[in-house]
Amino acid sequence: MINTYSESSLHKTLKSLYSLEEGFRTEVECDGKIYDIVDAKGSIIEIQTKNVSKLLDKTTDALEKGRKIKIVYPVILRKNIELYDSDGKRISKRKSPVQGSIYDIFHEITGLYPVLLKKGFSLDVLEITMTEQRIRTQEPVQSQNGRRRFRRNWNKSDKQLEQIVDSHTFKKAADYLALIPEECLPEFSAKELAASLEADKSLPPSAAHQAHLIIWVLCHMNLLQLKEIKNRSHYYCIAGK
Repeated sequence: MINTYSESSLHKTLKSLYSLEEGFRTEVECDGKIYDIVDAKGSIIEIQTKNVSKLLDKTTDALEKGRKIKIVYPVILRKNIELYDSDGKRISKRKSPVQGSIYDIFHEITGLYPVLLKKGFSLDVLEITMTEQRIRTQEPVQSQNGRRRFRRNWNKSDKQLEQIVDSHTFKKAADYLALIPEECLPEFSAKELAASLEADKSLPPSAAHQAHLIIWVLCHMNLLQLKEIKNRSHYYCIAGK
């Protein structure tokens, strides 16, 4: 039996939604690896709620064996936080001040750029709202994954999907390039890209902070190229134009 104990409710819900069609199977072993979903034609769907770049080897192997593979990643637009005591009684509920956007994907795909435009690969990005559940601890503790810079007096216990607000599928170059605001073209610097994203009131301030990373990823995908250097700023354009 495959161990799915550590899966969050968010992961389980998305896996259920993507495996509704007839012939879709979950937790399937193929070619020596375990995949979240395999459809009737042998194509693969992987649900990944964080650390998407870790799927590079798995994705490369599937593509080399002639299988199609789709990665599903949820971007958290808004998050509620529920705090519970050790007996399961809810202590508080509040909205997190942190807001996300579609541009958050660039943090996740820095290690995945070699396969993003490969034939047979696709990326589904779901813009969602969710609830994060936490359990109060008696004293400050390290997180379960050991990544906390400072100890906190709580630990995450679960993540639950509230709503899928929108979805985007990325397969080809144009899908990624569409994230560059039109007013930035035909050439732009990181500073100008950040200013354009900051001016878009439909986006949170965090989107503008991704400007350098957006350029880095798109350059490594060979979708952008350095056009010129003016006043010590690097200006980029769409590759081949």
